[in-house]
Amino acid sequence: MRLAETPMVFLDLETTGATATRDRITEIGLVSVSDSGVTRYSQLVNPECRIPDFIQGLTGITNEMVESAPRFAELAGDLFDRLEGKLLVAHNARFDYGFLKNEFKRIGINFRSRVLCTVKLSRHLYPQETRHNLDALIHRHGLLQSGRHRALADADLIFQFWNKLQERFSPERLYAAIDSLTARPSIPSQLDPDLPDQLPESHGVYIFYGENNFPLYVGKSKNLRKRVMSHFSADHARGKEMSISLQIRRVDWIETSGEISSLLKESALVKTLMPSHNSRLRRHKELCAWQVRSEDKEASMPDHAGQSALNDQPHRTLAPPTLIWGRDLNLGAQPDLYGIFRCQRDAFAMLSELAQTAQCCKVLLGLEKAQPGSACFGFQLKQCRGACIGKEPLGNHQSRLMMALAQHKLPVWPYKQPIGLREGDTVHLVDAWCYLGAAQREDEIFDILESGQPVFDLDVYKILQKAMRTLDLVRL
Repeated sequence: MRLAETPMVFLDLETTGATATRDRITEIGLVSVSDSGVTRYSQLVNPECRIPDFIQGLTGITNEMVESAPRFAELAGDLFDRLEGKLLVAHNARFDYGFLKNEFKRIGINFRSRVLCTVKLSRHLYPQETRHNLDALIHRHGLLQSGRHRALADADLIFQFWNKLQERFSPERLYAAIDSLTARPSIPSQLDPDLPDQLPESHGVYIFYGENNFPLYVGKSKNLRKRVMSHFSADHARGKEMSISLQIRRVDWIETSGEISSLLKESALVKTLMPSHNSRLRRHKELCAWQVRSEDKEASMPDHAGQSALNDQPHRTLAPPTLIWGRDLNLGAQPDLYGIFRCQRDAFAMLSELAQTAQCCKVLLGLEKAQPGSACFGFQLKQCRGACIGKEPLGNHQSRLMMALAQHKLPVWPYKQPIGLREGDTVHLVDAWCYLGAAQREDEIFDILESGQPVFDLDVYKILQKAMRTLDLVRL
């Protein structure tokens, strides 16, 4: 059946709150449109729980008003008949549709319908506008109000908006837009077909599982639904996405309070689950850094370098860079550290490249050996200024080295104790660039602080650097 021929039901619900899995419906308003004309339906619903004072003030629906009203289970049969086979049209449709599905599910009915969101429709047809809530549509299109925050009154406003669109746009343009917005996303056949409706449009982390609950992939997003669906819309064009689509059997997700929470949760889950399609965030056990310390003694060459006239120049000098391992020291609190590397090879590659670009002597840096009294190989290539044989003052060489290393310096933890970083209703606890945990209550903070010091993690360190710039500091 063509969409133009499909009966439509303009729907609005009033509820006890915003969470479809926990809160309940208190009022249903429908404007049904078909070849036989327009009919309206309004019904209070006993939510079988107390309506919060704030909601009573917003909607005007009180506990006394719904006390004698029928429960949803008593209305379900008639309501199902009114909605079955219809195109449901609602403002912020995921809210209303989610409540309907959960109410039907509680009584054992698997309700599914094609749904059009008029927020998305307004954005699609009026991209130049910045606001698309119902109050904005009332003002922009001159809709006539008979009440606000009552189900039938708001459903009628949505119906009026639809009529305005029919006056403004050709049927071809209008129905093409609606077809595009109501098309169900393609997902692998082995997944629950209701998955697109179940996924929240919020910050969080998602996990793909294969056969026998084998972890395939962990990801994060500020819009879980959009990101998860993007994997399947691109599975025909990308080898990785195709592989995941063939193997996937289940999708789990965890909603978070914001971007930092998502990044931290993703990093932790990848290292715990070791999913087959994640590699970048896998655990690295060879973290290391270069340490450069000064020495209060006569300037001396490394054991493998030749002696020179520099030996009779007593002054404060620098020891050759020493590779420090994360397993031996707290990288977040140790001073005089430069760079953090996932392996020894990366550390030596950085120091070698730095020596070349800054014209530092690789012998003095401990990267090469030289015969006593002879110049290093870099001096012969004009990549060293001769500090190894006294052609350049050692102090100049060391100053140039420290200037080049400065961009790689690892900041020392600037606080004497742990701190908190607030993100929404969550406080992230951090100490010495290590993540201790997240708390929503004060008692949780004390429990986390007493649980011990975690191991330094490079990925977490990078996330926390961003968090320190973007989140509010909480003194503990």
